[in-house]
Amino acid sequence: MLTRMPKSIAIVGAGRVGRALGQRLRELGWRIGVVAARTEASARKAVRFIGAGNPQAGVNRQVFGSRTILVSVPDDVIASVADELARMGGEELCGKVVLHTSGALDASVLQSVRACGAAAASMHPMQTFSGVGVPPLEGKVFAIEGDETAVRVARGIARALGGTPVSIAAAMKPLYHAAGAFAAGHLLALEEAGVQMLMTAGMKRREATRALLSLSRQVIDHYEKLGPHQAWTGPLSRGDYGVVAGHEEALQQLTPEFLEAYQAVSRLAARVLAHDPTAMLEELEIISIASRQLSKTKGGQA
Repeated sequence: MLTRMPKSIAIVGAGRVGRALGQRLRELGWRIGVVAARTEASARKAVRFIGAGNPQAGVNRQVFGSRTILVSVPDDVIASVADELARMGGEELCGKVVLHTSGALDASVLQSVRACGAAAASMHPMQTFSGVGVPPLEGKVFAIEGDETAVRVARGIARALGGTPVSIAAAMKPLYHAAGAFAAGHLLALEEAGVQMLMTAGMKRREATRALLSLSRQVIDHYEKLGPHQAWTGPLSRGDYGVVAGHEEALQQLTPEFLEAYQAVSRLAARVLAHDPTAMLEELEIISIASRQLSKTKGGQA
C-alpha cells in the first residue's frame, strides 16, 4: 500500500502570521520546508516557534522543494519577494502554488511568479496576531482570491485550520481590509482615547480601562445578539443633541484629534445606524458649527 506523502509548504517571512500558520499546519501534518527570514537568527527563532522547518537567511533555491510557498512578508515587499522567486526559480516554479497573506493586496502582486507558471492567490485570515502563541483560527474568515488552482489550495488550508474560506473580488481587497481596520485598529484607538479622557477626568488607568472594556464588551455582545439598531446606545441614539453638544464643548480642552474623531464617528453613526440619517446629520452639523464658533471665541479670549 502506498503511503500518502504529507503536504509540503515553504514559508517566506518569519513574522507573526507566517509563524502562527506554520505552527498550526505542522500540527496538522504538513511538512514544513524552508522557513526564510531576513536574518538567520530570525529564521531560527521562527523554526523554534513552528516546531519544524529549515531556517534560511533570505530566499534560496531550497524553497522550491515545497509545492506550496507561503509569502508572509510586509505588503511593500511582496512584489520584490515574488520577483526574487521568479529570478531564482524560473521554470522550477511551474506547477507550484504561491500564496500571500496580505489583506489589502490581491494576487496580481505575484505576477512575476505567475509568468513562470506558478498559480498565485491571496489568503488573508481576518484575525489579529500578537506573536505570542497562536490565536484560535476556528470559525475565522479567510478572504481568498486568485488563480483557480491556488484558490483550491488556499481554501483547503483555511478549512484545515478550522476557518471559513470566503471568496472576494480582487478589486474589493482594499475595502475588505479597511473594514478590518475599522473593527480592530480603529476600535483600539477609540478605546484608548476613551481611557485617556477618563484619566484626564481623574481616574486611574486601570479603573478607566476596566470601566470602558466592560461597556464595550456589553455593546458588542448586544450587537451580536440583537443587531446594530437595538444595540446602539448613547445620547446620539436617543436624539439627545444637547448632550452631544456638551460632549463637543468638553472635548475642546483636549488636543484637536479628540473632537475631530468624535464628530467624524458621530456622523458615521448617523449614516449607518440612524433611521433618518439626513435629519441627524443636519442636527450634527448645527452642533459642529456652534462648536467651531465657541472654539474661535475661546481662542480670541486667550
